[in-house]
Amino acid sequence: MKIETEVISNEIIKPSSPTPDHLRHYQLSFLDQISPPTYNPLLLFYPADGDVKINNIEKPNQLKQSLSEVLNLYYPLAGRIKDNLFVECNDEGIPFFQAEVKCRLPQVVENPDPSELNKLIPFALDDAEELPLGIQYNIFECGGIVIGLCISHKVGDASSLFTFIKYWAATARGEADHIPRPEYISATLFPPINISGFKPATGITKEDVVTKRFVFRSSSIELLKEKCSPASGSLENQRPPSRVEALSVFIWQRFTAATKVESKPERIYSMVHAVNLRSRMEPPLPEYSFGNYYRIAFTIPSIDTGEESYNLVSQIRDSIGKIDKEYVKKLQKGGEHLGFIKEQAARFLKGEVISLNFTSLCRFPLYEADFGWAKPIWVGSPSLTFKNLVVFMDTASGDGIEALVHLKEEDMAKFEEDEELLQYIVPTKC
Repeated sequence: MKIETEVISNEIIKPSSPTPDHLRHYQLSFLDQISPPTYNPLLLFYPADGDVKINNIEKPNQLKQSLSEVLNLYYPLAGRIKDNLFVECNDEGIPFFQAEVKCRLPQVVENPDPSELNKLIPFALDDAEELPLGIQYNIFECGGIVIGLCISHKVGDASSLFTFIKYWAATARGEADHIPRPEYISATLFPPINISGFKPATGITKEDVVTKRFVFRSSSIELLKEKCSPASGSLENQRPPSRVEALSVFIWQRFTAATKVESKPERIYSMVHAVNLRSRMEPPLPEYSFGNYYRIAFTIPSIDTGEESYNLVSQIRDSIGKIDKEYVKKLQKGGEHLGFIKEQAARFLKGEVISLNFTSLCRFPLYEADFGWAKPIWVGSPSLTFKNLVVFMDTASGDGIEALVHLKEEDMAKFEEDEELLQYIVPTKC
């Protein structure tokens, strides 16, 4: 449904204590430098409690006060990004918008439109050059609340956003003493280099991209996992496909069927999975390591493998498995990887490579963000600024998966009508 919002206030929230002089220059890492200048958004939906004063005054004040305290530790977020090189941690603060939404929260949650959800976040997602963070506090007519957050990909990945939210919520509840503090060592592990000739904004687009949300129940996912499992009596020692592996294969197959990729043999078609590096380093990094700690694994499937789904699962595992400790050591030198991504960007711009990109937010503690009122009843994302992108998120029940699919308009028209896809997804409510 259409969403109408009106911003009723805009404040700048600054750290409650000034950032010490020796922390005022936060160096971006090589991985920060090559990350796209976009925002990672997240939307947290909370049920109505019916008290107008609490919703309009007390809750936002509680959020602002706790946010001011949290920014003492997450001080780069209150600064300003400079020249894709560093953050000037000058305590200028972050924008905190308060908006009224002209509908009831259940109307949005029951059948969310990703393109309309962009009205609940503070920034346009493709404008992340300077401000590291923004918050929008949305109040619905029924008293329901949505907290919309945007963190610049230049300073942190999705995992960094989730650890920030976890610490902020714990601070609001008065329980922050039990949460680890952020660790800022990314520029030491991945020193910045001169990235001349590479444009981090490659791939960002807003034109002719349609975003649809497809929900897979646990029963459907189990059926897809069975389709991807090795035949009885063969490869018995191989672990069964994960939920994300099974869905990646299924969506890839429906995407290739919809777009008829086999008719263009001169192009290379690839599956791309975002991979968290924290556990793949030596020694492994804790989850509260702040920054961009991710890279992407490329899988080039054989288009003519038909329904040999397990073969494709194996290819995905092999590709992701190559991002190991030795890979990370080479990545820390920077130069070789820069040459590789320059080559990939050039092939993308020429149309030589068509990729379907996958990123999974499953198993992250999205539904644990309790600011002292309640846990969210739904966690969602608005439309992002890339085409051929699939984002996986857990459903509120925790056993299903939502797939946020971004495709060109003509491709989406075929994809969403695919008969096999329709057999596995939850029907959309009209």
